[in-house]
Amino acid sequence: MKIMETTCIVCPIGCHLKIEEESGEIKVSGNLCYRGDAYGKSEATNPTRIVTCSIVNHQKIYYVKTNLPVPKKLIFDIIKEIKKIPVANCTYNVGDIVCKNILNTNADVVVTGFHNREEL
Repeated sequence: MKIMETTCIVCPIGCHLKIEEESGEIKVSGNLCYRGDAYGKSEATNPTRIVTCSIVNHQKIYYVKTNLPVPKKLIFDIIKEIKKIPVANCTYNVGDIVCKNILNTNADVVVTGFHNREEL
C-alpha cells in the first residue's frame, strides 16, 4: 500500500521518493543513498523540521532557529512561542539561546543573526 511520494531534502540531488507500507514495514524507493531511506521513513512516521523565525524589538530584528528538528505538527505552536520571547530591552548575540527546550521538544531557539531596523 502506497503511503506517499515526496522529494528528499537531505542533499541537493532531491530524489523522488516513493514510500510504501508492507506488512507493517515502511519501504522507501527512488533514493540514491541511505540518507534518503532514513528521510523517507521519518517523513512517513514522524516528520520533523528546523523552524526559522524572527523576533523584533525597537532597534533590531533577530533571526532565530531551532537547533534541532522538531515535530512538523508543532511548527505553528513553536512560532507562537517564539513570538512571545521578550526582546524589548534585550540585546542578543549570534549563538545566544533565547529559549531552552521549546515546548518540551529538547530543541533550543538560537540567534543566527540580526540587523538594526534602520539598516533595512
